[in-house]
This record gives sequence, C-alpha cells and structure tokens, in this order.
Amino acid sequence: MAEKTNVKRLDVEYNGEFCYPVLFSKDYSGLADEVAALKPEGRKVCIVTDSNVAPFYLDKVKDILEKYYAKVITYTFPAGEQSKTLDVVTDILENLIENGFDRNDMLAALGGGVTGDMTGFAASIYLRGIKFFQLPTTLLSMVDASVGGKTGVDFKSYKNMVGAFYMPSFVYINIDTLNTLTDKVYFEGYGEIIKHAYIKDAELLDFLEENVDKLKKRDPKLLLKLVYRNVKIKRYVVQKDPKESGLRAILNFGHTLGHAIEKQSDLRMLHGECVSVGCMAALYMSYKRGFITEKEVARAEKLFKMFELPVNIKLEDGFKPDKIIADTKKDKKKDGAGIKFVLINREGNAIIDKSVSDDEMRVGLDFVLVK
Repeated sequence: MAEKTNVKRLDVEYNGEFCYPVLFSKDYSGLADEVAALKPEGRKVCIVTDSNVAPFYLDKVKDILEKYYAKVITYTFPAGEQSKTLDVVTDILENLIENGFDRNDMLAALGGGVTGDMTGFAASIYLRGIKFFQLPTTLLSMVDASVGGKTGVDFKSYKNMVGAFYMPSFVYINIDTLNTLTDKVYFEGYGEIIKHAYIKDAELLDFLEENVDKLKKRDPKLLLKLVYRNVKIKRYVVQKDPKESGLRAILNFGHTLGHAIEKQSDLRMLHGECVSVGCMAALYMSYKRGFITEKEVARAEKLFKMFELPVNIKLEDGFKPDKIIADTKKDKKKDGAGIKFVLINREGNAIIDKSVSDDEMRVGLDFVLVK
C-alpha cells in the first residue's frame, strides 16, 4: 500500500509474513482509510478509553468510526495503572455481550499502555478472539506498548502476570495527542526511549542529548522522527522473536528491578519512572561486571535527569532492597530457578544473563537507593 502524503507507515511482520501496519501522523486524517480497510460495514465497534483521554479524543474518534460502523459504543474506565485488572476486563466483556458483539465485531483501544494492554487482552479472549486496533495517545504507548502484540493485566499488583500475545489489526499514532499530556506523563515515555537506545541504538543517545530542549518543548517534527525511530527498534526485536523465546527479552532492560520497584511503590511511581531507576541499577551492575565505564554510567544518569526522570528511590519512602529482590522472583521474567536479567555490555548492545545473583542486584539497588 502506498504511503499517504501525511501518514508514514511501517509494516510489522510475524513469522516472515505481513501482520499489521503502524501509521504515523500529526492528526487523525488518515484513520478513516485504515478503518475502511477492515471492511467494517454492518459491524459494531467498542472504543475503550480512560477518564483522562475521553474528554480530549473520544468524540473525535467516535465521529470518524460512526461513518463506517453500524454501531459504535464506548467504555470509559478510571485512568491509572490501578484499573489494569481482570475486574475491568470483565466489565468490558460484559458490555460486549450486552450489546450483542459477535466474532466479526471489533474493539478500539484509545489511550495509553494500560488501555492498549487491557483492550487487546479483552479482544484476545472474547469469543476466542476478535479484531482490535490501537490508537495510542501517550509517548510510552507509542514507542513501546502498542507495538508487538503483548496484552494483559496486572494481578494482585504483580505486573502483567495475566495476558496473551495477540496482534492488532493496525496501530495509528497521532503525534498531536502528546500535546495534551501532563509533563509527568509525557516524560515517562523517555524511560522506554532511553532504554531502547541502550539496548539497540547507541546513536540515539547522541540524538537525545543534542535535541533535549526541542523534545522537551514537544517539537512535532522531532517527535515524529523520534517515535518512528523507536518503533523501528521495537519492530526489529519483535519480528526476530515475536513471543519472547530469546532476543525479545532484551526489551526488559530496566524492567526486572523496575517492575518490583513499581509494585513496592503501590503505583505511586509511573511505569516509565520505575524503568528509569531500574535501568540505572542495571547499568551500575553492568559497570561492576566490567562491561561499561563509570563515565558511561554517569552519562546515563545525566540523560535520564535531562528528561525529568528519577534515578533514585528513597529508603524513607518504604523501599526495601530485600523485598524488591524477592519480588523479582515472582515476575514474569522468571526462568526456572533463575531470572532473565538484562545487562549492557556496551552502549547500544544488551545481553541476557541468567547468572545474576541476589548480591549483584543488591549492589545495583544500593546504587539507586538514597538513604
């Protein structure tokens, strides 16, 4: 399919064959064409969104979809990670049943990573699978959560423990939605962006450092370039390893300790903030292994701070290293008796190591823990 003048496109493959496109635009002008390609005539669609996103974009998207679908319904849940539960998925499913959705009807995920993960999971289990598409509205969901087919919910505060691999019909990124984010939510996305740089694109570190001022001001041209570049990184990894049997685990850089920190924070910290702290701990562990230099650790610390991300957690806030380490053993990255821990052996290259000890993790946590 030829690219439209205002829409850039990346195709994602699954096992060597085309699976779905990711579209990049500065508005929703190209959304109608993607919806029409699904042949929605006579079908129903449910737009799932949260209480923060709905006031800005729900009516706009609904107006577009109503031109193609026989019926458009909406489901809005309270914004925040605390809503990423089986209970909310149950409510979504109940709404689909009550509105007579069948296997040919669809779901649309309008929002951040929480919305995309839950909507995709609901789509994967409703009638054993119906179509859904992603309309990410946060930087974090654009560069990470919306691409790759991971869906799911948290379970009793354990991150993403219940879910499925289930691919969207398409992902449509409207970069303009980033203008309605709070600074805190906007900068959260850089936790995943900087992570991508360390695992697969060392030159991206230079790009971020050189353009920090414009990116902090949300320059649209630079943001399109940045989001596109990050989706290419994510696409490369998920195409090589769609179900995380090997290479894809490198995307968990900063996440092993980060997820445990997120759990212990009782969701006071955003996911990207916890990834930032987790990355710093893992980078320090990589330095102690002799993989990278102390200067490179300092560079990372400075870069995270440039984008207003935390690099430390405070003992006085109730963080306990032993409890964090214990929680890593209950994470989805557990592999038998060990953990798939991701370290950096040079900027732009990650390795998966199953030999990381509790003592090494404690050293990493001591580095980021402010007493």
